[in-house]
Amino acid sequence: MDRQEIENYKKAGDIAKKTREYIREITKPGILLVELAKKIENKITELGGSIAFPVNLSIDDIAAHYHPTLEDNTKASGLLKIDFGVHIDGFIADTAMTIDLTEDKRHKELIEASEEALKNALKIIEKNPTLNEIGREIQETIEKKEFSPIINLSGHSLAQHTIHAGITIPNYSNGNQNKLNSGAYAIEPFATSGEGKIYEGPSGNIFSIVNLKNTRNSTARKLLEYAYGKYKTLPFSLREMQEKFGNFAKLALRELEQAGIVHNYPQLIEKSHKPVSQAEHTFIKTSEEIIITTKQD
Repeated sequence: MDRQEIENYKKAGDIAKKTREYIREITKPGILLVELAKKIENKITELGGSIAFPVNLSIDDIAAHYHPTLEDNTKASGLLKIDFGVHIDGFIADTAMTIDLTEDKRHKELIEASEEALKNALKIIEKNPTLNEIGREIQETIEKKEFSPIINLSGHSLAQHTIHAGITIPNYSNGNQNKLNSGAYAIEPFATSGEGKIYEGPSGNIFSIVNLKNTRNSTARKLLEYAYGKYKTLPFSLREMQEKFGNFAKLALRELEQAGIVHNYPQLIEKSHKPVSQAEHTFIKTSEEIIITTKQD
């Protein structure tokens, strides 16, 4: 990474830190998820960043990949995961938190499990651990609190305009003896009182362009041009396309999906339908230092 890339990662992280504070101020039981999503994404833009992917607002057993549609009446409740990304010229800060919106705060220990797993994993990064050692630290921290890590969700490397850039950082001891080279990474523990595996459910209303090619449908073509011009290969939401193209957006995206032009991200749901907590920070590793870009000092 050159100096400008590092500065872009750090600037994206600074915006993400301020957005995290804002999220804690505005997230209350009963707020419409679509309203919350708009507020978060508007804040990112207001602070000078660009949206790296539609904010994920996932409740209870939905671990990730839910974004409300324009007509969605779902309200914030239960155990709410808020996962969002900021980018500067494609260089991404990816971060997530979990907020307990229950009256009795019954999920306090579950949230602590994922947060402590993240904290402990970041602590050992300075020691140049193997991927197995990172995963083991996450797994042992969560299991000490008598919860389970979700083993088929993971952290990941980041690259310009790419959220999942090829390297997987496990949430359990998987035997991988490789180490992390210089680059940008997100560590992302998920904890649950359930089985510790997710399956793919219905659409999460999030899409990305995977094969840029022509389409005959004029609305689909306009939508594709707009999405690629704004996001390149980064994910975008059905909601934004509804705002831009009205009722035709769903049909256009369905046609693009059937043509293999866009990918439709499914909701990721805990297999035994138990609640899931999530915590995530981004860090950059250089030959000289580790910088956690999304964590407050």
